[in-house]
Amino acid sequence: MDYCARKGMGILMIKVVGVRFKPAGKIYFFDPEKKWIKKGDSVIVETVRGIEFGEVVTGPKFIKEEEIISPLKKVLRIATNEDKAKNAENKRKEQESYEICLKKINEHNLNMKLVDIEYTFDNNKVIFYFTAEGRVDFRELVKDLASVFRTRIELRQIGVRDEAKMLGGLGPCGRPMCCSSYLGEFYPVSIKMAKEQKLSLNPSKISGICSRLMCCLNYEHQVYEENMKELPDVGDRIEDKDTKRTGVVIDINPLFKTARVKLKKDDGTEEIVDIEGSNLTVIEAAAVKNLQVEEIDFALLKELED
Repeated sequence: MDYCARKGMGILMIKVVGVRFKPAGKIYFFDPEKKWIKKGDSVIVETVRGIEFGEVVTGPKFIKEEEIISPLKKVLRIATNEDKAKNAENKRKEQESYEICLKKINEHNLNMKLVDIEYTFDNNKVIFYFTAEGRVDFRELVKDLASVFRTRIELRQIGVRDEAKMLGGLGPCGRPMCCSSYLGEFYPVSIKMAKEQKLSLNPSKISGICSRLMCCLNYEHQVYEENMKELPDVGDRIEDKDTKRTGVVIDINPLFKTARVKLKKDDGTEEIVDIEGSNLTVIEAAAVKNLQVEEIDFALLKELED
């Protein structure tokens, strides 16, 4: 294992390569040892599931020791032509096994939906991914499949987000879904993110194919949170630093760092203007802190958060 210590900082750095086993799958770190490995290489590695075939997506680099989940497994070898042929054969077998498993599920009359099948590189295990509304007693199915494939069988129940990632498709935006094209793992998404971004809270507009909140709500969330720190809350009584007039905040635009304010004019009438947040001083906070949102069924929205 290659080590590197940052001079004068006492930080131990370890050389690793990042490997993926599925398109848009999670990246796992491995020890390249003294092997000359570069991005794009196919490699054979040892994992907790056994020997696996993967692709190097992050070339050799040094990362902090605390970022590594011990023990750090090694890259056994760069994949040979025989390894690549075997991996291609496994992919072909997965397609055949899919049809066999579907038939067995129907024979056992199980209420489950088969999503995908995966062979480990060494063929020591076959993993069947499925979705179901509740718990499924698949013990007899496992015995049946084991007698057919004559290897270890694992049935793994997955959620709707994982199902969408495996199957792929087009999102509401018309582009390939983020989860199946490049997102390595899922991140928490909440209704609060949609509210802060001033999006319509209509479930059909903010949910993806998986019927959960769209992953892209998380992309700009940090920017909105930072910008909102520089803005008053809806309902705050403020003073315009330039004109010294007072008014009440009726809306905010975090993206442009502006607030829509109802100001009093000299003649006693009111006008609504958009003012940059940096030009406003809060002189009285709102009694109730809340973002203006449309009327919606929040119980239904909560289900979208998964």
